[in-house]
Amino acid sequence: MFFMVCLVLMLGYPVAFSLAGTALIFAAVGSVFGVFDPTFFGAFPSRIFGTMTNVTLMAVPLFIFMGVMLEKSRLAEDLLENMAALFGRLRGGLGYAVVIVGMLLAASTGIVGATVVTMGLMSLPTMLKQKYDPALATGTICATGTLGQIIPPSIALVLLGDIMSTAYQQAQINQGIFSPKTVSVGDLFVGALIPGLILVALYLLYIFIYSHLKADVAPAYKNAERSTSAISILSGLLPPMVLIFIVLGSILAGAATPTEAAGVGAFGAAVIALGKGQLNYIRLQEVVRETLKITSMVFMILLGATVFSLVFRGYGGDELVQSLFVDIPGGKIGALIVVMLVIFLLGFILDFIEITFVVVPIVGPILLAMGFDPVWLGIMIAINLQTSFLTPPFGFALFYLRGVAPASIATSTIYRGVIPFIAIQLLLLIIIACWPELVTWLPGKIYN
Repeated sequence: MFFMVCLVLMLGYPVAFSLAGTALIFAAVGSVFGVFDPTFFGAFPSRIFGTMTNVTLMAVPLFIFMGVMLEKSRLAEDLLENMAALFGRLRGGLGYAVVIVGMLLAASTGIVGATVVTMGLMSLPTMLKQKYDPALATGTICATGTLGQIIPPSIALVLLGDIMSTAYQQAQINQGIFSPKTVSVGDLFVGALIPGLILVALYLLYIFIYSHLKADVAPAYKNAERSTSAISILSGLLPPMVLIFIVLGSILAGAATPTEAAGVGAFGAAVIALGKGQLNYIRLQEVVRETLKITSMVFMILLGATVFSLVFRGYGGDELVQSLFVDIPGGKIGALIVVMLVIFLLGFILDFIEITFVVVPIVGPILLAMGFDPVWLGIMIAINLQTSFLTPPFGFALFYLRGVAPASIATSTIYRGVIPFIAIQLLLLIIIACWPELVTWLPGKIYN
């Protein structure tokens, strides 16, 4: 089943229908030969209803609305202009500006595609004009665009948090614990803060070292002499910083759930767009339509993955995976390494949503039953999933940038540019694996 889904996806069929269609074909053939019990589909309506009434997943369209609204309000352009003027006098300054703006956009929008396309359209021509190495320029833009995966509030963390919560409860019930503890999206948001900042620091460190080892790859910005008054910088920085503070601050303070904070964020984004004179009836229609398209795509994949997981379990796939994990040398560490390797390799051909909805529900309960901390495991998976946007040949961030990059930039140049950043993300995985407290300390302090 899994091989067939990968094959169908590589042929170019839509993800949601590939998952559901493959599962239904396998179920039909299995029913004819008496090796699949069709009564498994009796659970499908209740799962759909559970998705419809899931309060956590209500945050998805709200965060998407917030991200699209900020994208349309020219927020990124103002940020990039101010940051380029501030850091441009330094060697590698434009690279620093792109990383910092990407971090702020990630915390404001959480939408990878929008960030990569926006930064590609605005910063790539300037970087190339300033004689930046094309590989460094494209790699920086792709990598910073994927920060929306790990820096909260992130749609990926919302979806992963919901799946991890169910997996954690299932793991405890399987162990005979019938009053299970829970893990929330808020836990993952807090747990992701320190790793996200470390990742940004590693990106900046790489650009600093590389630009100083090779002076010609990232020269100082020649037009950086324009004035950078405190007022102009604050006018660009203040709106997104206030929005980030309200959304994340309300979650960290326990004043709002992630879903409630998403509602506040959506409203705040509309206020920012209105204040910048970028919001009218036509613009609002564009934002709502784009929100509807992205939300529909996410939930359609979720329903397709639900059908797939039902048939997978009907064939005893989850029991097979569990027995394989038991036989893996190295115990739970060996099982974790195998899962991380599989998720990394699947990132070459599958999007993070498919991996979250198909793979994590299968392996999550098994790993959690082995004693791994759910927040730590969730962040490890999230960072691993982040690499799926960068890994050639099917990394989505590469496709997004390829679509807006000039024809003079070869695809191989983009691939070459992201390799150091993939290595940095893998380094962060190793760091967190060696020091889990980088993830678990802050949630422990805030939520005791």
